[in-house]
Amino acid sequence: MKRHNFVYIFLAFTLLQCVPDDKKSNLKFSISFTKEMSEQAQDGRLLLMLSNNERSEPRFQINAGLNAQPIFGIDVEGMEPGKETVFDESVFGFPFKSLADLPAGTYYVQALINRYETFNLKTGHTVKLPPDQGEGQQWYMKPGNFYSKPIKIDIDPAKEEEVTIQMDQVIPPVIEPEDTKFVKHIKIQSDLLTEFWGKPMSLGAHVLLPDGFDEHPEAKYPLMIFHGHFPTDFGGFRTDPPDPNIDTTDYNERFNVYGYNKLQQEEAYNFYKEWTSKNFPRFIVIEIQHATPYYDDSYAVNSASMGPYGDAIMKELVPEIESKFRGIGEGWARFTYGGSTGGWEALAVQMFYPDDLNGCFAACPDPVDFRSFCLVDIYNDKNAYFYESDYKELPRPAHRNNLGHVQITMEEANHLELVLGTKTRSGQQWDIWEAVYSPQGEDGYPKRIFDKVTGEIDHSVAEYWRENFDLRHILERDWATLGPKLEGKIHIYAGDMDNLYLNNAVYQMEAFLKKTKTPFYKGEVDYGNRFEHCWNGDHDNPNYVSRLRYNTMYLPKILKRISESAPAGADLKSWRY
Repeated sequence: MKRHNFVYIFLAFTLLQCVPDDKKSNLKFSISFTKEMSEQAQDGRLLLMLSNNERSEPRFQINAGLNAQPIFGIDVEGMEPGKETVFDESVFGFPFKSLADLPAGTYYVQALINRYETFNLKTGHTVKLPPDQGEGQQWYMKPGNFYSKPIKIDIDPAKEEEVTIQMDQVIPPVIEPEDTKFVKHIKIQSDLLTEFWGKPMSLGAHVLLPDGFDEHPEAKYPLMIFHGHFPTDFGGFRTDPPDPNIDTTDYNERFNVYGYNKLQQEEAYNFYKEWTSKNFPRFIVIEIQHATPYYDDSYAVNSASMGPYGDAIMKELVPEIESKFRGIGEGWARFTYGGSTGGWEALAVQMFYPDDLNGCFAACPDPVDFRSFCLVDIYNDKNAYFYESDYKELPRPAHRNNLGHVQITMEEANHLELVLGTKTRSGQQWDIWEAVYSPQGEDGYPKRIFDKVTGEIDHSVAEYWRENFDLRHILERDWATLGPKLEGKIHIYAGDMDNLYLNNAVYQMEAFLKKTKTPFYKGEVDYGNRFEHCWNGDHDNPNYVSRLRYNTMYLPKILKRISESAPAGADLKSWRY
Protein backbone atom coordinates (compact mmCIF):
# COMPACT_ATOMS: atom_id res chain seq x y z
CA MET A 1 0.00 0.00 0.00
CA LYS A 2 1.31 3.43 -0.89
CA ARG A 3 2.03 5.68 2.07
CA HIS A 4 -0.28 8.55 0.96
CA ASN A 5 -3.23 6.12 0.67
CA PHE A 6 -2.56 4.98 4.22
CA VAL A 7 -2.60 8.59 5.40
CA TYR A 8 -5.96 9.25 3.70
CA ILE A 9 -7.48 6.14 5.29
CA PHE A 10 -6.14 7.13 8.72
CA LEU A 11 -7.54 10.65 8.40
CA ALA A 12 -10.92 9.37 7.25
CA PHE A 13 -11.09 6.98 10.20
CA THR A 14 -10.13 9.79 12.59
CA LEU A 15 -12.83 12.08 11.19
CA LEU A 16 -15.46 9.37 11.52
CA GLN A 17 -14.47 8.91 15.15
CA CYS A 18 -15.08 12.63 15.71
CA VAL A 19 -18.61 12.68 14.23
CA PRO A 20 -21.06 12.87 17.17
CA ASP A 21 -23.86 10.36 17.60
CA ASP A 22 -27.41 11.54 16.98
CA LYS A 23 -28.29 14.08 19.60
CA LYS A 24 -30.18 12.74 22.59
CA SER A 25 -32.30 14.75 24.97
CA ASN A 26 -34.23 14.09 28.15
CA LEU A 27 -36.12 17.35 27.80
CA LYS A 28 -39.88 16.83 27.86
CA PHE A 29 -42.96 19.03 27.81
CA SER A 30 -46.19 17.68 29.33
CA ILE A 31 -49.26 19.51 28.04
CA SER A 32 -52.90 19.30 29.15
CA PHE A 33 -56.08 21.37 29.16
CA THR A 34 -58.32 22.07 32.12
CA LYS A 35 -61.90 20.89 32.68
CA GLU A 36 -62.92 24.55 32.63
CA MET A 37 -62.04 24.57 28.93
CA SER A 38 -64.14 21.48 28.26
CA GLU A 39 -65.16 18.24 29.89
CA GLN A 40 -65.20 16.62 26.45
CA ALA A 41 -62.29 14.73 24.94
CA GLN A 42 -60.67 16.63 22.07
CA ASP A 43 -59.33 15.77 18.62
CA GLY A 44 -56.90 18.11 16.94
CA ARG A 45 -53.33 19.21 16.37
CA LEU A 46 -51.47 20.00 19.59
CA LEU A 47 -48.72 22.57 19.11
CA LEU A 48 -45.76 23.49 21.30
CA MET A 49 -44.19 26.85 20.45
CA LEU A 50 -41.09 28.61 21.73
CA SER A 51 -39.75 32.09 21.13
CA ASN A 52 -36.51 33.77 22.12
CA ASN A 53 -38.18 37.18 22.42
CA GLU A 54 -41.28 38.79 23.94
CA ARG A 55 -42.36 40.90 20.97
CA SER A 56 -45.64 38.99 21.01
CA GLU A 57 -46.98 35.61 22.06
CA PRO A 58 -45.16 32.71 20.39
CA ARG A 59 -48.34 31.70 18.50
CA PHE A 60 -48.15 34.98 16.60
CA GLN A 61 -44.49 34.51 15.59
CA ILE A 62 -44.67 31.22 13.71
CA ASN A 63 -43.45 31.47 10.11
CA ALA A 64 -40.94 29.91 7.72
CA GLY A 65 -38.86 33.05 7.17
CA LEU A 66 -35.55 34.22 8.57
CA ASN A 67 -37.17 35.12 11.89
CA ALA A 68 -38.76 31.67 12.30
CA GLN A 69 -39.35 30.51 15.87
CA PRO A 70 -39.40 26.84 17.01
CA ILE A 71 -42.63 24.83 16.86
CA PHE A 72 -43.47 21.14 17.33
CA GLY A 73 -46.73 19.29 16.67
CA ILE A 74 -48.62 16.12 17.60
CA ASP A 75 -51.97 14.75 16.38
CA VAL A 76 -54.27 14.00 19.31
CA GLU A 77 -57.48 11.97 19.31
CA GLY A 78 -59.64 11.72 22.39
CA MET A 79 -57.36 13.96 24.47
CA GLU A 80 -59.10 14.08 27.84
CA PRO A 81 -59.17 17.08 30.20
CA GLY A 82 -56.33 16.93 32.70
CA LYS A 83 -54.53 14.15 30.81
CA GLU A 84 -51.01 15.10 29.75
CA THR A 85 -49.61 14.68 26.26
CA VAL A 86 -45.81 14.46 26.23
CA PHE A 87 -43.51 16.15 23.74
CA ASP A 88 -40.04 14.61 23.65
CA GLU A 89 -37.14 14.36 21.22
CA SER A 90 -39.15 12.09 18.89
CA VAL A 91 -41.69 14.81 17.99
CA PHE A 92 -41.17 16.47 14.59
CA GLY A 93 -40.55 20.20 14.61
CA PHE A 94 -39.46 23.24 12.64
CA PRO A 95 -36.93 24.78 12.13
CA PHE A 96 -35.41 22.19 14.48
CA LYS A 97 -36.58 18.69 13.63
CA SER A 98 -36.25 17.57 17.24
CA LEU A 99 -36.24 19.10 20.71
CA ALA A 100 -32.76 17.62 20.99
CA ASP A 101 -31.58 20.19 18.43
CA LEU A 102 -32.95 23.15 20.38
CA PRO A 103 -30.14 25.45 21.55
CA ALA A 104 -29.90 26.02 25.28
CA GLY A 105 -31.28 29.39 26.30
CA THR A 106 -34.16 31.40 27.68
CA TYR A 107 -37.49 30.93 25.92
CA TYR A 108 -41.09 32.02 26.08
CA VAL A 109 -43.10 28.81 25.77
CA GLN A 110 -46.75 28.33 24.80
CA ALA A 111 -49.08 25.49 23.83
CA LEU A 112 -52.24 25.52 21.68
CA ILE A 113 -54.62 22.91 20.33
CA ASN A 114 -56.21 23.47 16.93
CA ARG A 115 -59.46 21.61 17.57
CA TYR A 116 -60.92 19.28 14.93
CA GLU A 117 -64.48 18.24 14.23
CA THR A 118 -65.66 15.07 12.52
CA PHE A 119 -67.17 15.39 9.04
CA ASN A 120 -69.09 12.53 7.43
CA LEU A 121 -68.63 13.32 3.76
CA LYS A 122 -71.03 12.61 0.92
CA THR A 123 -68.28 10.43 -0.56
CA GLY A 124 -68.67 8.00 2.35
CA HIS A 125 -65.44 9.04 4.06
CA THR A 126 -65.06 10.31 7.61
CA VAL A 127 -62.45 13.01 8.17
CA LYS A 128 -61.38 15.18 11.11
CA LEU A 129 -60.66 18.80 10.28
CA PRO A 130 -60.63 22.26 11.89
CA PRO A 131 -63.86 24.04 10.90
CA ASP A 132 -63.72 27.74 10.18
CA GLN A 133 -65.12 29.71 13.11
CA GLY A 134 -65.52 33.03 11.32
CA GLU A 135 -61.82 33.94 11.55
CA GLY A 136 -60.76 32.71 8.11
CA GLN A 137 -59.08 29.43 9.07
CA GLN A 138 -56.23 30.89 11.14
CA TRP A 139 -55.24 28.36 13.81
CA TYR A 140 -53.52 30.89 16.08
CA MET A 141 -56.68 33.02 16.39
CA LYS A 142 -59.43 30.47 15.77
CA PRO A 143 -62.34 30.93 18.21
CA GLY A 144 -62.68 27.96 20.52
CA ASN A 145 -59.05 26.86 20.35
CA PHE A 146 -57.45 26.28 23.77
CA TYR A 147 -54.04 27.75 24.60
CA SER A 148 -51.73 28.56 27.48
CA LYS A 149 -50.31 31.87 28.56
CA PRO A 150 -46.62 32.14 27.62
CA ILE A 151 -44.17 31.20 30.36
CA LYS A 152 -40.53 32.27 30.51
CA ILE A 153 -38.11 29.44 31.25
CA ASP A 154 -34.47 28.49 30.86
CA ILE A 155 -34.03 25.37 28.74
CA ASP A 156 -31.07 23.06 28.21
CA PRO A 157 -31.96 19.99 26.12
CA ALA A 158 -28.83 18.24 27.41
CA LYS A 159 -30.28 18.15 30.92
CA GLU A 160 -33.11 15.99 32.16
CA GLU A 161 -36.12 18.23 32.65
CA GLU A 162 -39.90 18.04 32.32
CA VAL A 163 -41.87 21.23 31.77
CA THR A 164 -45.59 21.16 32.59
CA ILE A 165 -47.91 23.38 30.56
CA GLN A 166 -51.64 23.75 31.16
CA MET A 167 -53.94 25.23 28.53
CA ASP A 168 -56.50 27.27 30.46
CA GLN A 169 -57.32 30.01 27.93
CA VAL A 170 -59.79 29.95 25.03
CA ILE A 171 -59.85 32.21 21.97
CA PRO A 172 -63.10 34.26 21.99
CA PRO A 173 -65.65 34.45 19.14
CA VAL A 174 -65.19 36.80 16.22
CA ILE A 175 -67.16 40.05 16.33
CA GLU A 176 -69.20 40.26 13.14
CA PRO A 177 -68.99 43.53 11.14
CA GLU A 178 -72.03 45.79 11.09
CA ASP A 179 -73.84 47.02 8.01
CA THR A 180 -73.27 50.60 6.90
CA LYS A 181 -74.82 52.77 4.20
CA PHE A 182 -72.44 51.43 1.57
CA VAL A 183 -71.28 48.06 2.90
CA LYS A 184 -73.73 45.24 3.56
CA HIS A 185 -73.08 41.69 4.70
CA ILE A 186 -74.81 38.54 3.59
CA LYS A 187 -74.53 34.90 4.66
CA ILE A 188 -76.38 31.90 3.28
CA GLN A 189 -76.42 28.21 4.07
CA SER A 190 -75.32 26.37 0.96
CA ASP A 191 -77.40 23.31 0.12
CA LEU A 192 -74.64 21.97 -2.14
CA LEU A 193 -71.88 22.28 0.48
CA THR A 194 -74.08 21.09 3.32
CA GLU A 195 -74.83 17.92 1.37
CA PHE A 196 -71.13 17.32 0.65
CA TRP A 197 -69.81 17.98 4.18
CA GLY A 198 -72.64 16.31 6.07
CA LYS A 199 -73.34 19.32 8.28
CA PRO A 200 -74.52 22.92 7.73
CA MET A 201 -72.01 24.93 5.68
CA SER A 202 -72.34 28.60 4.83
CA LEU A 203 -71.04 31.15 2.35
CA GLY A 204 -70.82 34.87 2.94
CA ALA A 205 -69.96 38.10 1.19
CA HIS A 206 -69.26 41.75 1.90
CA VAL A 207 -71.20 43.84 -0.59
CA LEU A 208 -70.17 47.37 -1.58
CA LEU A 209 -73.23 49.19 -2.91
CA PRO A 210 -73.05 52.08 -5.37
CA ASP A 211 -73.72 55.65 -4.37
CA GLY A 212 -77.41 56.46 -4.89
CA PHE A 213 -78.55 52.85 -4.44
CA ASP A 214 -81.56 53.80 -2.29
CA GLU A 215 -82.40 56.87 -4.36
CA HIS A 216 -82.58 54.92 -7.63
CA PRO A 217 -84.78 51.86 -7.00
CA GLU A 218 -85.26 51.39 -10.74
CA ALA A 219 -81.55 50.82 -11.34
CA LYS A 220 -79.96 47.42 -11.78
CA TYR A 221 -76.21 47.04 -11.61
CA PRO A 222 -73.28 45.07 -13.08
CA LEU A 223 -71.52 42.86 -10.56
CA MET A 224 -67.78 42.84 -9.84
CA ILE A 225 -66.48 39.76 -8.01
CA PHE A 226 -63.25 40.66 -6.22
CA HIS A 227 -61.60 37.34 -5.36
CA GLY A 228 -58.98 37.02 -2.66
CA HIS A 229 -58.25 35.64 0.77
CA PHE A 230 -60.82 35.62 3.57
CA PRO A 231 -61.84 39.25 4.20
CA THR A 232 -63.06 40.25 7.68
CA ASP A 233 -64.94 43.14 6.09
CA PHE A 234 -64.90 45.00 2.78
CA GLY A 235 -61.32 46.21 2.55
CA GLY A 236 -59.88 49.46 1.27
CA PHE A 237 -63.05 51.55 1.67
CA ARG A 238 -63.27 54.28 4.31
CA THR A 239 -65.85 57.04 4.61
CA ASP A 240 -63.83 59.04 7.17
CA PRO A 241 -60.62 60.95 6.48
CA PRO A 242 -57.42 59.36 7.77
CA ASP A 243 -56.91 59.49 11.52
CA PRO A 244 -54.85 62.67 12.12
CA ASN A 245 -53.24 61.07 15.18
CA ILE A 246 -52.20 57.82 13.51
CA ASP A 247 -48.63 56.74 14.17
CA THR A 248 -46.55 57.36 11.03
CA THR A 249 -43.39 55.73 12.36
CA ASP A 250 -44.62 52.20 11.63
CA TYR A 251 -42.30 50.34 9.27
CA ASN A 252 -43.43 47.90 6.58
CA GLU A 253 -40.55 45.48 6.07
CA ARG A 254 -41.89 44.01 2.84
CA PHE A 255 -42.17 47.35 1.02
CA ASN A 256 -39.43 49.16 2.93
CA VAL A 257 -41.63 52.16 3.73
CA TYR A 258 -42.67 54.00 6.87
CA GLY A 259 -46.21 55.17 7.62
CA TYR A 260 -47.92 52.44 5.62
CA ASN A 261 -50.95 52.35 7.94
CA LYS A 262 -51.66 56.00 7.18
CA LEU A 263 -51.16 55.42 3.47
CA GLN A 264 -53.72 52.61 3.55
CA GLN A 265 -56.23 54.91 5.25
CA GLU A 266 -55.57 57.62 2.67
CA GLU A 267 -56.09 55.21 -0.21
CA ALA A 268 -59.28 53.84 1.35
CA TYR A 269 -60.68 57.35 1.82
CA ASN A 270 -59.70 58.36 -1.72
CA PHE A 271 -61.55 55.32 -3.02
CA TYR A 272 -64.68 56.42 -1.14
CA LYS A 273 -64.44 59.90 -2.66
CA GLU A 274 -64.00 58.45 -6.13
CA TRP A 275 -66.80 55.92 -5.56
CA THR A 276 -69.24 58.70 -4.69
CA SER A 277 -68.09 61.18 -7.35
CA LYS A 278 -70.53 62.33 -10.01
CA ASN A 279 -69.08 60.54 -13.02
CA PHE A 280 -68.06 57.28 -11.40
CA PRO A 281 -69.92 54.30 -12.94
CA ARG A 282 -72.31 52.58 -10.55
CA PHE A 283 -71.89 48.90 -9.94
CA ILE A 284 -71.78 46.36 -7.11
CA VAL A 285 -68.53 44.91 -5.79
CA ILE A 286 -68.45 41.79 -3.63
CA GLU A 287 -65.72 40.12 -1.60
CA ILE A 288 -66.63 36.51 -0.81
CA GLN A 289 -66.14 34.59 2.42
CA HIS A 290 -65.70 30.94 1.51
CA ALA A 291 -63.28 29.51 4.05
CA THR A 292 -63.15 25.72 4.12
CA PRO A 293 -61.97 23.25 6.78
CA TYR A 294 -58.68 23.19 4.83
CA TYR A 295 -57.95 26.88 4.21
CA ASP A 296 -59.19 30.46 4.36
CA ASP A 297 -60.42 30.17 0.77
CA SER A 298 -61.89 27.40 -1.39
CA TYR A 299 -60.25 28.58 -4.64
CA ALA A 300 -63.81 29.00 -5.93
CA VAL A 301 -63.86 25.73 -7.89
CA ASN A 302 -65.35 22.27 -7.46
CA SER A 303 -62.90 19.92 -5.77
CA ALA A 304 -62.77 16.20 -4.96
CA SER A 305 -61.86 16.69 -1.30
CA MET A 306 -63.59 20.01 -0.57
CA GLY A 307 -66.78 19.72 -2.58
CA PRO A 308 -68.64 21.95 -5.05
CA TYR A 309 -67.52 25.41 -3.97
CA GLY A 310 -67.50 26.68 -7.55
CA ASP A 311 -71.13 25.74 -8.10
CA ALA A 312 -72.11 26.94 -4.63
CA ILE A 313 -70.65 30.39 -5.28
CA MET A 314 -71.84 30.82 -8.86
CA LYS A 315 -75.23 29.09 -8.59
CA GLU A 316 -76.27 29.87 -5.02
CA LEU A 317 -74.43 32.88 -3.57
CA VAL A 318 -74.09 35.13 -6.63
CA PRO A 319 -77.78 34.81 -7.67
CA GLU A 320 -78.82 35.51 -4.07
CA ILE A 321 -76.72 38.69 -3.98
CA GLU A 322 -77.99 39.86 -7.36
CA SER A 323 -81.58 39.22 -6.32
CA LYS A 324 -81.22 41.06 -3.02
CA PHE A 325 -79.20 44.02 -4.31
CA ARG A 326 -80.64 44.45 -7.80
CA GLY A 327 -77.86 43.01 -9.89
CA ILE A 328 -78.48 42.69 -13.62
CA GLY A 329 -77.93 38.97 -13.25
CA GLU A 330 -76.57 38.21 -16.72
CA GLY A 331 -73.14 37.04 -17.83
CA TRP A 332 -72.32 40.13 -19.87
CA ALA A 333 -72.68 42.25 -16.71
CA ARG A 334 -70.40 40.19 -14.42
CA PHE A 335 -66.64 40.60 -14.13
CA THR A 336 -64.05 39.12 -11.82
CA TYR A 337 -60.60 40.16 -10.66
CA GLY A 338 -58.12 39.57 -7.89
CA GLY A 339 -54.50 38.98 -7.02
CA SER A 340 -52.49 35.94 -5.98
CA THR A 341 -55.05 33.33 -4.91
CA GLY A 342 -57.68 35.74 -6.21
CA GLY A 343 -55.84 36.03 -9.51
CA TRP A 344 -55.91 32.27 -10.04
CA GLU A 345 -59.56 32.20 -9.02
CA ALA A 346 -60.50 34.97 -11.41
CA LEU A 347 -58.99 33.09 -14.35
CA ALA A 348 -60.23 29.65 -13.25
CA VAL A 349 -63.81 30.77 -12.64
CA GLN A 350 -63.86 32.60 -15.98
CA MET A 351 -62.70 29.38 -17.65
CA PHE A 352 -64.96 26.97 -15.77
CA TYR A 353 -68.03 29.23 -16.06
CA PRO A 354 -67.26 30.95 -19.39
CA ASP A 355 -70.80 32.10 -20.14
CA ASP A 356 -71.43 33.49 -16.65
CA LEU A 357 -68.69 36.12 -16.69
CA ASN A 358 -67.59 38.73 -19.22
CA GLY A 359 -63.96 39.22 -18.25
CA CYS A 360 -61.29 38.32 -15.75
CA PHE A 361 -58.30 40.32 -14.57
CA ALA A 362 -55.83 37.94 -12.97
CA ALA A 363 -53.00 39.68 -11.15
CA CYS A 364 -49.97 37.74 -9.87
CA PRO A 365 -51.98 34.51 -10.11
CA ASP A 366 -51.01 31.31 -8.34
CA PRO A 367 -49.42 28.85 -10.80
CA VAL A 368 -51.44 28.79 -14.02
CA ASP A 369 -49.13 26.18 -15.60
CA PHE A 370 -47.92 23.31 -13.43
CA ARG A 371 -44.73 22.94 -15.43
CA SER A 372 -43.86 25.96 -13.31
CA PHE A 373 -45.51 25.11 -10.02
CA CYS A 374 -43.43 27.93 -8.59
CA LEU A 375 -39.98 26.40 -9.29
CA VAL A 376 -41.16 22.80 -9.63
CA ASP A 377 -42.17 20.99 -12.81
CA ILE A 378 -44.54 18.46 -11.26
CA TYR A 379 -44.61 16.37 -14.45
CA ASN A 380 -40.88 15.95 -15.06
CA ASP A 381 -39.07 16.69 -11.80
CA LYS A 382 -38.57 13.82 -9.39
CA ASN A 383 -38.31 15.86 -6.20
CA ALA A 384 -40.00 19.11 -5.16
CA TYR A 385 -37.39 20.07 -2.55
CA PHE A 386 -34.10 19.60 -4.40
CA TYR A 387 -32.79 20.08 -7.92
CA GLU A 388 -31.74 16.86 -9.61
CA SER A 389 -27.99 16.28 -9.50
CA ASP A 390 -25.64 13.32 -9.40
CA TYR A 391 -23.37 14.59 -6.67
CA LYS A 392 -24.86 17.58 -4.89
CA GLU A 393 -28.05 18.52 -3.10
CA LEU A 394 -29.26 22.01 -4.02
CA PRO A 395 -32.47 23.16 -2.28
CA ARG A 396 -35.23 24.71 -4.36
CA PRO A 397 -36.20 28.23 -3.25
CA ALA A 398 -39.81 28.94 -2.34
CA HIS A 399 -39.68 32.66 -1.60
CA ARG A 400 -37.43 35.57 -2.55
CA ASN A 401 -37.45 39.32 -2.04
CA ASN A 402 -37.55 41.82 -4.89
CA LEU A 403 -33.78 41.64 -5.27
CA GLY A 404 -33.82 37.88 -5.63
CA HIS A 405 -32.47 37.05 -2.18
CA VAL A 406 -33.89 33.69 -1.08
CA GLN A 407 -35.68 33.71 2.27
CA ILE A 408 -37.45 30.32 2.37
CA THR A 409 -36.83 26.98 0.66
CA MET A 410 -39.45 24.50 -0.51
CA GLU A 411 -38.43 22.02 2.16
CA GLU A 412 -38.66 24.62 4.93
CA ALA A 413 -42.11 25.85 3.91
CA ASN A 414 -43.49 22.33 3.71
CA HIS A 415 -41.86 21.05 6.88
CA LEU A 416 -43.48 23.91 8.79
CA GLU A 417 -46.82 22.89 7.26
CA LEU A 418 -46.22 19.29 8.34
CA VAL A 419 -45.70 20.49 11.90
CA LEU A 420 -48.93 22.48 11.77
CA GLY A 421 -50.98 19.56 10.44
CA THR A 422 -50.72 16.11 8.88
CA LYS A 423 -53.02 14.90 6.08
CA THR A 424 -53.03 18.30 4.30
CA ARG A 425 -54.47 19.96 7.44
CA SER A 426 -51.97 22.76 8.06
CA GLY A 427 -54.24 25.46 6.64
CA GLN A 428 -51.28 26.85 4.69
CA GLN A 429 -50.43 27.51 1.04
CA TRP A 430 -48.89 24.28 -0.23
CA ASP A 431 -51.49 22.19 1.53
CA ILE A 432 -54.42 24.11 0.06
CA TRP A 433 -53.10 23.62 -3.45
CA GLU A 434 -53.10 19.93 -2.66
CA ALA A 435 -56.58 20.05 -1.10
CA VAL A 436 -58.00 21.79 -4.19
CA TYR A 437 -56.17 20.03 -7.00
CA SER A 438 -55.66 16.45 -5.77
CA PRO A 439 -57.94 13.43 -6.07
CA GLN A 440 -59.41 12.18 -2.82
CA GLY A 441 -57.44 9.41 -1.15
CA GLU A 442 -58.84 6.20 0.29
CA ASP A 443 -58.80 7.80 3.76
CA GLY A 444 -60.91 10.74 2.57
CA TYR A 445 -58.07 13.26 2.67
CA PRO A 446 -56.38 14.69 -0.45
CA LYS A 447 -53.66 12.58 -2.05
CA ARG A 448 -50.20 14.01 -1.63
CA ILE A 449 -48.62 15.56 -4.71
CA PHE A 450 -45.26 14.97 -3.05
CA ASP A 451 -44.01 13.34 0.12
CA LYS A 452 -44.14 16.03 2.77
CA VAL A 453 -40.93 14.82 4.44
CA THR A 454 -38.73 13.98 1.44
CA GLY A 455 -40.27 15.97 -1.42
CA GLU A 456 -40.58 12.95 -3.75
CA ILE A 457 -43.28 13.71 -6.37
CA ASP A 458 -46.17 11.33 -7.09
CA HIS A 459 -46.59 11.64 -10.85
CA SER A 460 -49.93 9.81 -10.87
CA VAL A 461 -51.32 12.65 -8.75
CA ALA A 462 -49.63 15.15 -11.05
CA GLU A 463 -51.54 13.72 -14.00
CA TYR A 464 -54.82 14.31 -12.17
CA TRP A 465 -53.73 17.89 -11.50
CA ARG A 466 -52.94 18.36 -15.20
CA GLU A 467 -56.32 17.25 -16.49
CA ASN A 468 -58.42 19.06 -13.90
CA PHE A 469 -56.63 22.22 -12.74
CA ASP A 470 -53.63 23.06 -14.93
CA LEU A 471 -55.22 26.16 -16.49
CA ARG A 472 -52.80 26.48 -19.38
CA HIS A 473 -53.16 22.80 -20.25
CA ILE A 474 -56.96 22.95 -20.06
CA LEU A 475 -57.09 26.03 -22.29
CA GLU A 476 -54.82 24.43 -24.86
CA ARG A 477 -56.68 21.11 -24.71
CA ASP A 478 -60.14 22.66 -24.99
CA TRP A 479 -59.50 25.84 -27.01
CA ALA A 480 -61.75 24.73 -29.85
CA THR A 481 -64.77 24.94 -27.54
CA LEU A 482 -63.52 27.34 -24.86
CA GLY A 483 -61.82 29.86 -27.15
CA PRO A 484 -64.98 31.32 -28.71
CA LYS A 485 -66.44 31.84 -25.22
CA LEU A 486 -63.31 33.48 -23.81
CA GLU A 487 -62.38 35.81 -26.66
CA GLY A 488 -61.43 39.20 -25.18
CA LYS A 489 -61.98 38.05 -21.59
CA ILE A 490 -58.52 36.98 -20.37
CA HIS A 491 -56.15 39.55 -18.84
CA ILE A 492 -53.13 38.47 -16.79
CA TYR A 493 -50.51 40.56 -14.96
CA ALA A 494 -47.34 39.61 -13.09
CA GLY A 495 -44.25 41.27 -11.72
CA ASP A 496 -41.11 39.70 -13.12
CA MET A 497 -39.67 39.51 -9.59
CA ASP A 498 -42.69 37.81 -8.08
CA ASN A 499 -41.75 36.60 -4.60
CA LEU A 500 -43.13 33.11 -5.28
CA TYR A 501 -41.77 32.89 -8.84
CA LEU A 502 -45.34 32.94 -10.18
CA ASN A 503 -44.28 34.92 -13.25
CA ASN A 504 -42.66 31.77 -14.68
CA ALA A 505 -46.02 30.07 -15.23
CA VAL A 506 -47.43 33.29 -16.70
CA TYR A 507 -44.67 33.25 -19.34
CA GLN A 508 -45.80 29.76 -20.36
CA MET A 509 -49.46 30.78 -20.39
CA GLU A 510 -48.62 33.80 -22.54
CA ALA A 511 -46.72 31.63 -25.02
CA PHE A 512 -49.87 29.59 -25.59
CA LEU A 513 -52.26 32.54 -25.71
CA LYS A 514 -50.15 34.36 -28.30
CA LYS A 515 -50.39 31.46 -30.71
CA THR A 516 -54.15 30.92 -30.35
CA LYS A 517 -56.20 30.95 -33.52
CA THR A 518 -59.88 30.65 -34.38
CA PRO A 519 -60.23 32.71 -32.33
CA PHE A 520 -57.23 34.70 -31.15
CA TYR A 521 -57.64 35.29 -27.42
CA LYS A 522 -57.70 39.11 -27.83
CA GLY A 523 -56.82 39.73 -24.20
CA GLU A 524 -53.74 41.03 -22.44
CA VAL A 525 -50.67 39.70 -20.65
CA ASP A 526 -48.37 42.27 -19.07
CA TYR A 527 -45.32 42.28 -16.79
CA GLY A 528 -43.98 44.76 -14.28
CA ASN A 529 -40.22 45.26 -14.49
CA ARG A 530 -38.70 44.46 -11.05
CA PHE A 531 -42.16 44.39 -9.43
CA GLU A 532 -42.86 41.67 -6.89
CA HIS A 533 -45.98 39.85 -5.75
CA CYS A 534 -49.37 41.58 -6.03
CA TRP A 535 -48.46 43.67 -9.08
CA ASN A 536 -51.69 44.28 -11.00
CA GLY A 537 -50.68 46.08 -14.19
CA ASP A 538 -49.96 49.56 -12.84
CA HIS A 539 -46.67 50.80 -14.32
CA ASP A 540 -46.97 54.27 -12.78
CA ASN A 541 -47.10 53.62 -9.05
CA PRO A 542 -45.10 51.54 -6.59
CA ASN A 543 -46.50 48.12 -5.77
CA TYR A 544 -47.49 49.10 -2.24
CA VAL A 545 -49.84 51.72 -3.71
CA SER A 546 -51.24 49.94 -6.76
CA ARG A 547 -52.13 46.81 -4.74
CA LEU A 548 -54.66 48.99 -2.88
CA ARG A 549 -56.44 50.05 -6.08
CA TYR A 550 -57.86 46.84 -7.52
CA ASN A 551 -61.42 48.17 -7.52
CA THR A 552 -60.52 51.07 -9.80
CA MET A 553 -57.56 49.59 -11.68
CA TYR A 554 -59.59 47.66 -14.25
CA LEU A 555 -62.61 49.93 -14.52
CA PRO A 556 -61.77 51.52 -17.90
CA LYS A 557 -61.23 48.08 -19.43
CA ILE A 558 -64.46 46.78 -17.94
CA LEU A 559 -66.48 49.68 -19.32
CA LYS A 560 -64.91 49.20 -22.74
CA ARG A 561 -65.74 45.52 -22.64
CA ILE A 562 -69.36 46.21 -21.69
CA SER A 563 -69.77 48.69 -24.54
CA GLU A 564 -68.36 46.21 -27.04
CA SER A 565 -70.09 43.04 -25.88
CA ALA A 566 -73.43 43.88 -24.29
CA PRO A 567 -76.27 42.18 -26.18
CA ALA A 568 -78.92 44.15 -28.02
CA GLY A 569 -81.46 45.64 -25.64
CA ALA A 570 -79.12 45.33 -22.62
CA ASP A 571 -79.54 47.80 -19.76
CA LEU A 572 -76.71 50.26 -20.22
CA LYS A 573 -78.42 53.29 -18.71
CA SER A 574 -80.21 52.65 -15.42
CA TRP A 575 -76.88 52.28 -13.57
CA ARG A 576 -75.19 55.28 -15.25
CA TYR A 577 -76.93 58.04 -13.31
